[in-house]
Amino acid sequence: MPQTPPFSAMFDSSGYNRNLYQSAEDSCGGLYYHDNNLLSGSLEALIQHLVPNVDYYPDNQMRKIAPKILQLLTEWTETFPYDFRDERMMRNLKDLAHRIASGEETYRKNAQQMMQCLIRKLATLSQYEEVLAKISSTSTDRLTVLKTKPQSIQRDIITICNDPYTLAQQLTHIELERLNYIGPEEFVQAFVQKDPLDNDKSCYSERKKTRNLEAYVEWFNRLSYLVATEICMPVKKKHRARMIEYFIDVARECFNIGNFNSLMAIISGMNMSPVSRLKKTWAKVKTAKFDILEHQMDPSSNFYNYRTALRGAAQRSLTAHSSREKIVIPFFSLLIKDIYFLNEGCANRLPNGHVNFEKFWELAKQVSEFMTWKQVECPFERDRKILQYLLTVPVFSEDALYLASYESEGPENHIEKDRWKSLRSSLLGRV
Repeated sequence: MPQTPPFSAMFDSSGYNRNLYQSAEDSCGGLYYHDNNLLSGSLEALIQHLVPNVDYYPDNQMRKIAPKILQLLTEWTETFPYDFRDERMMRNLKDLAHRIASGEETYRKNAQQMMQCLIRKLATLSQYEEVLAKISSTSTDRLTVLKTKPQSIQRDIITICNDPYTLAQQLTHIELERLNYIGPEEFVQAFVQKDPLDNDKSCYSERKKTRNLEAYVEWFNRLSYLVATEICMPVKKKHRARMIEYFIDVARECFNIGNFNSLMAIISGMNMSPVSRLKKTWAKVKTAKFDILEHQMDPSSNFYNYRTALRGAAQRSLTAHSSREKIVIPFFSLLIKDIYFLNEGCANRLPNGHVNFEKFWELAKQVSEFMTWKQVECPFERDRKILQYLLTVPVFSEDALYLASYESEGPENHIEKDRWKSLRSSLLGRV
């Protein structure tokens, strides 16, 4: 069959190549070609293109077509394993694998290997989800802990890990582990609630079998609140300043590693209002390094500086000589936003009713790049004590953060003073 060309070959420097669809000489049965490459067509024509005919008729003997079917199923189960959490999908897969296995011994072994690999992946996912559920069920508000234990015996992050470079490495462990469990189909399920080519048909509402994408976003929020909690906790101003400088060093090392998600979470935590209002504390901090990091993650011009740094990290990864140089962990919320607006901002069909290949190639390009990044193994040694702290230590709620901030540096106006009184009353039972 004619091959689909590379994405870059389909479109000129100005973007969408409209001329490709204007030549009647290149059309055949509702399909459009350019240099013998299939470019677009109606969904009906594309389906008909795959139906056997006189010129394209696969041998109907299982012995002949089994290798191709097995190859297709193997690719499917390796790339989209979560599809088979659906009982109907798994039942059909087992039935087809059994039919293939009834042939030659080689097919039987390959089919068994495929099924065993898939079952292992799904079992690992279930174990991971159980761990996440356990972490979530045991999480408590830091203020609750403070009410039961004197603050003098409360641990902070520096007592657990006084080296910011080590903490950045452990954050990278968590990031890569959570990224690894996100399947490409989850991006589709997150944004497409209806058939992507038929707006009247709902096809994904019953297929949402995982929530790894949501769990990863929750981790970003947790890290931001953890940073803010650790800064607002200390009673003494010099200890708060030391904590801010510590996290600045952690963030800088995250940038050097290529861990942009933790970097942004840390910056977000330090920019939360309960932290940013601590003017006396910030006055004691050398902020030059923090200013550079904020500049790198500046949201202006659609995060131009960050996107430039991300491209640099991606290029480094392609030519890497070590595992560390391969690490690329994007700012995940922005990646999701990009995919969302690409999906919402571009039509699935062209004005002539054909499938919009440009859109789907670009979606596939972004998701494929992400899938490459998430498969990198973390080269740093794991520290269970640090990881346990990062994942399970209680953090302040937003109200508790404001209360801790006001207790550290008093309210500056009547609005803050009223809020402080309200928080003391509701959280501490004091007037």
